[in-house]
Amino acid sequence: MNTVAAKLIRVVLAEDNTLLREGLQMLLQRNGFDTVAAVGSAVELVAACHRHDPDLVITDVRMPPGFGSEGLAAAFELRQKKPSLPVVVLSQYIEQSYVAELLDGAGEAGIGYLLKDRVSDVLEFADTLRRVESGGTAIDPAVINRMIARRHDPLQKLTPRERDVLAVVAEGHSNAAIARKLFVSEAAVVKHIGNIMMKLDIPPNDNRNRRVAAVLAYLRVQQNAAPTASSRECH
Repeated sequence: MNTVAAKLIRVVLAEDNTLLREGLQMLLQRNGFDTVAAVGSAVELVAACHRHDPDLVITDVRMPPGFGSEGLAAAFELRQKKPSLPVVVLSQYIEQSYVAELLDGAGEAGIGYLLKDRVSDVLEFADTLRRVESGGTAIDPAVINRMIARRHDPLQKLTPRERDVLAVVAEGHSNAAIARKLFVSEAAVVKHIGNIMMKLDIPPNDNRNRRVAAVLAYLRVQQNAAPTASSRECH
């Protein structure tokens, strides 16, 4: 029987914490990824990508020298030069403005925003990386849940089930996968997604861009409604 070998995804990893960086390298190696470079700063990230032309970039948000959003800025720089480059951003915080920026510049390439705590679920993490590398969008469920739980809910037009569907859409899952996770039929998922697009005034477009727009729509509203005194919340 003929079998098709899984694609070996070439990754550039940027993480300033040495222990976490080495741990991620081992995790990636054991799950079918080839870490062609592992660096500790945003400057090194950009240089490594130019040198290796990876299939996927994984980067922390806060990187030397300023430990602000240098990792995110480097990801934007790389995407400007190569719009098809998939990027997964790892963060210790739920920072909705970062998520909105990422989705806003996503284009046709895969994009992900994950909390570092989620890396403990190795199989799910590896699966998410593959989805993003193949062009999907994956937003950490905790980010979605925190935003939905805010008092000024921009999704008030949606039913509870439609909110559930949108949360799983934001994780990057297909309609079939959403149906399995929520124990509903795929036809029901299609109907719910249609209702979500209509209620959020998302115009007809290709399916992936409409999904990104649906997530981005309420992230932007949440960003505007959030208190300005402290926009960064520790998870």
